Amino acid sequence: MHFEVRKVVTSIEETRIEGGKLAPRPITMVGVAYVIKNPWAGQGFVENLRPEITAGCSELGAEMVAKILAHFPSGEAIEAYGKAAVIGLDGEIEHASGLIHTLRFGNHYRDAVNAKSFLSFTNKRGPAGTSIQIPMMHKDDAGFRSHYITLEMHIEDAPAADEIIVVLGGADGGRAHPRIGNRYMDMEEIAAEKAALEAQL
Repeated sequence: MHFEVRKVVTSIEETRIEGGKLAPRPITMVGVAYVIKNPWAGQGFVENLRPEITAGCSELGAEMVAKILAHFPSGEAIEAYGKAAVIGLDGEIEHASGLIHTLRFGNHYRDAVNAKSFLSFTNKRGPAGTSIQIPMMHKDDAGFRSHYITLEMHIEDAPAADEIIVVLGGADGGRAHPRIGNRYMDMEEIAAEKAALEAQL
């Protein structure tokens, strides 16, 4: 591994009841977090981040995808996915962004789950133990609101000031009882309302 990995932390959450009602089936969300040494730590302002991104992000993405897939029957079983990065207090948000916002990292996950939509994400700076939020959406269609879900986790001793936490999230379903429609329904309703108003003019 090009990057120095201090530890790997996995969070698994299974929802069986939501709103007092039994879910049609349990929904499992998994987050796999790699705590790595910030490759730009102690160097001051680094103008060109590309060499480290090119050297290590593909390898990191491939290994993390293998880790998260181990918790599902197959890549096809993952319906929603996302990613996150948290930089320690001595780093830049750009450092966190650099590791996850590259096709060298993300394409491994998209290909493994046969996805069409982009990976939703967060990138932030925080101290050890800070909340890590991994937003997810449907892997095939960002308009399916049923799969707008978030996995939250934290690691008590990470990130250190000179570390970055890189996370992949996956789920085998959306919310237990989705009933707010989707963006396509909104578009149809708004278009119909507009047409009705115009007809009155």
